[in-house]
Amino acid sequence: MSHRSFVSLCLLPLIVLTAAFFLIPMARLLVTGADGPRGIAEYFAILTEARYRATLMNTVLLAAATTVATMIVATIVGLFLQRRRFAGRSLLIAVLTFPLAFPGVVVGFMIILLGGRQGLLGELSTRLGSNKVVFAYSIYGLFFGYLYFSIPRVILTIMAAVQKLDPGLEEAARSLGAGPWAVQRDVVLPALAPAFVASGAIAFATAMGAFGTAFTLATNIDVLPMLIYTEFTLAGNLATSAALSVGLGIITWLALALARSFSGSAVAAAG
Repeated sequence: MSHRSFVSLCLLPLIVLTAAFFLIPMARLLVTGADGPRGIAEYFAILTEARYRATLMNTVLLAAATTVATMIVATIVGLFLQRRRFAGRSLLIAVLTFPLAFPGVVVGFMIILLGGRQGLLGELSTRLGSNKVVFAYSIYGLFFGYLYFSIPRVILTIMAAVQKLDPGLEEAARSLGAGPWAVQRDVVLPALAPAFVASGAIAFATAMGAFGTAFTLATNIDVLPMLIYTEFTLAGNLATSAALSVGLGIITWLALALARSFSGSAVAAAG
């Protein structure tokens, strides 16, 4: 067997899988989106119709807020865990990354147990004589749910990036008289910029498309994954749900593409 034949044989499974699970479904999705009464104009409904536009804004703002909060928390925690060695460190890392094993529905249920109508905070606030605290079914519940499963992903990325930093750069800055805060601000954080962009893009993309948590919590707010679900299952509107799916995919892909252009190949396809 020639080398060319061997390479072609090895690429055959990749071609089949790409066509079966990506190209054909995407093509079908695009055709379905334009197959409704409004034709190709269905793709512009996400911007022209007030309900869809408001849902898009809710989703983007929620994903952006989740990304910013995740980056702040994960950067501080990731730097500390990678630079410090102490008893119980491995256990703490395992606990912080444990939410990666939870599906979105479980995360949503945990938020309900914390801030739902029968949640812990509601019971405590009632016993203290104030109004019952219930936030699980609002945008705040979704925010904390998204934050819960976004932080572990970013922590692992930040820790890996910190591990690759050259300690000599920090030593050189200290020898020139830079204090601890100046070293972090002028040396460490700029060196971690590609990791910030990459992990932030993945956190944003994950929050944009998260369905399980939204399905559990989004009773008082519309987000795109839930809107697509209701249009498909309750209204039976295949064209609209397909068009909204394409719109959601394009926005998420743009975020990942922009991040890849700034940080090179550090952005994984997991988003």
